[in-house]
Amino acid sequence: TNSDLYQYFIDTKETVNLTDGMMGYDINPVFSPDGSMLAFESMERDGYEADLNRLFVMNLETGEKTDYSENFDQNVHGLVWDDAGDNIFFVSDWHARYQIYGLNVKEGRYTAVTAGDHNYQSVHFIGDRLIATKMSMAMPTEIFSVAIETGAEKQLSNVNTEMLEKLKLARVEERWVKTTDNKEMLVWVIYPPNFDPTKKYPALLYCQGGPQSSVSQFFSFRWNFQMMAANDYIVVAPNRRGLPSFGHEWNEQISGDYGGQNMKDYLSAIDALSKEPFVDENNLGAVGASYGGFSVFWLAGHHEGRFSALIAHDGLFNLEAQYLETEELFFANWDMGGPYWDKSNKVAQRTFANSPHNFVDKWTAPIMIIHGEKDYRVVYTQGMSAFTAARLNDVPAKYLHFPEENHWVLSPQNGILWQREFFSWLDEWLKD
Repeated sequence: TNSDLYQYFIDTKETVNLTDGMMGYDINPVFSPDGSMLAFESMERDGYEADLNRLFVMNLETGEKTDYSENFDQNVHGLVWDDAGDNIFFVSDWHARYQIYGLNVKEGRYTAVTAGDHNYQSVHFIGDRLIATKMSMAMPTEIFSVAIETGAEKQLSNVNTEMLEKLKLARVEERWVKTTDNKEMLVWVIYPPNFDPTKKYPALLYCQGGPQSSVSQFFSFRWNFQMMAANDYIVVAPNRRGLPSFGHEWNEQISGDYGGQNMKDYLSAIDALSKEPFVDENNLGAVGASYGGFSVFWLAGHHEGRFSALIAHDGLFNLEAQYLETEELFFANWDMGGPYWDKSNKVAQRTFANSPHNFVDKWTAPIMIIHGEKDYRVVYTQGMSAFTAARLNDVPAKYLHFPEENHWVLSPQNGILWQREFFSWLDEWLKD
């Protein structure tokens, strides 16, 4: 991941490496209006794609670089200067929400421009205001105008407004759940639109992929919490260990600890909600993709009877095979700790000992497995192997294979099929 920024001089045809010696990602350079300064995003370490994304500014005359993230333990994305070159605006995540922030370059002072339960995705400086795109769990992406001083928003586009006005949307609740090591964890709880507290509902534990990708206020056309809730499920979506927006330490804990504390966090979340009178503790499911799929496979062998249905999409099943198959070996080396044959490497040995395929003999819950044949991040044989293992152990299982899809389901028609099969499987096993 050691990418660098280069400057090419047209008159002399000289190329200069501006970030020589900086070992991580150096990306997205943006010149100040007068051309004297260059702002860019930078990660510190080579081989770690989930490192803190820092804000650097370089004086192009002197070559001096200033790290403005030394006292800002958050990722920065999408830098943009104001017209005077005094401030840089960007998007950053904190507590599972993405807001617009401003940096006063001279003072080194950060200010949160926006607040609320949403994800700002991009920002542009236009005259005296910001133009930005925003989504939430209740709204697909729209364009907004944002006042810099007050954060006041004005919606400019209404692509989805007419459709949303016809729907009764689910209520999203923020909870903080205590973990097994006495930390506080943010858990989103999404309720059915016609929620009745006197009834009991089946619940779904949502397992996030990444693994370092926050369970924020995203709106997805596949992993859509509104659709899950509209099908009369309580959705439990924890920001377990190994996710950004809760500080560097929380995010990095997962590296070398696959199957460790983050799995305990999942169980803490579903156990806390299972105690609610409106949750049917006998009809719980767990669903997820990528590392979330790994999580489902791992939980299948460790849930001790909690779950009655599981869905794993593009999940890591056999970590030894995954180590040799993935096209992103550098990240496997970082997060898994190294190759499985290095017996002296305690981190790697702990990782591979926690591979889900080692615990298939404990699988009992019905499981549906989904995979795309063009997935090179997690090769489709991982899913096929998991399905075969389930059936050989007399566990009810279903395999949904997309020959033309990769790590994501991108075709609209395949997306519709995905949703139909997803809810068909859950309804079969979780609704009496």
